[in-house]
Amino acid sequence: MSDPAQPESATPPADSTPASGTPGEASPAPEIAPDLEELLRQAEARAKEHHESWLRAKAETENVRKRAQTDVSNAHKFAVESLASELLPVKDSLEAALATDNATPEALRNGVELTLKQLAQVFDKNRLKEINPVGEKFDPHRHQAISMLPSDKEPNTVINVLQKGYLLHDRVIRPALVTVAASKQT
Repeated sequence: MSDPAQPESATPPADSTPASGTPGEASPAPEIAPDLEELLRQAEARAKEHHESWLRAKAETENVRKRAQTDVSNAHKFAVESLASELLPVKDSLEAALATDNATPEALRNGVELTLKQLAQVFDKNRLKEINPVGEKFDPHRHQAISMLPSDKEPNTVINVLQKGYLLHDRVIRPALVTVAASKQT
C-alpha cells in the first residue's frame, strides 16, 4: 500500500536505476543552469571581446584625430595656393613690362591697365572686394577715420578715401582710411 503523504507518481518505477547508483535514492533533477565555472569563462570571453573592441575603437579614434590634425595643418600651409597660382600671371605681366627697354608711356600705361584687370579678376575669383566708401555713412568696423573736415555733407559721412580697404569673404582684412564730414560750425 502507498503512503498517504506521498503521491503515487512520486515513486520511481521499479526497473529504473537512480543516477547515484544506490537503489531507492531519488535521482537529482537535471541541471538547468550551467555551472559557475562555465558562466565565469563566458563572462571573461565577453569581457575580452569588449576590451578588444574598445582598444580598436580607441586606436581608430586616435587615427582619425591624427588625420584631422594633418588635414588642418595642410589646409593652413596650402590655403593660399590657389590665390598664389592665380597671381603668378599678374607677376609675369609686370616683369614683361619692366623687361621692355624702349616702351612708350602709352604702351606702358596700356600694359599696366591690362595687368590691373588681371589682378581684379583674381580678386573677384577669390572674393577679395574693395571698400571704397565715398558718400557712405562712416562705419568703424569697415573704415578708419584719419581726420574730420567741415563739410556741407551730412555729419559722419565719408567725404574722401585716402586708401581703399578690402574684404575677404565679407571679413575686413584692411579698413579703408577715410576723411569724415564734420558738421559746420556757424
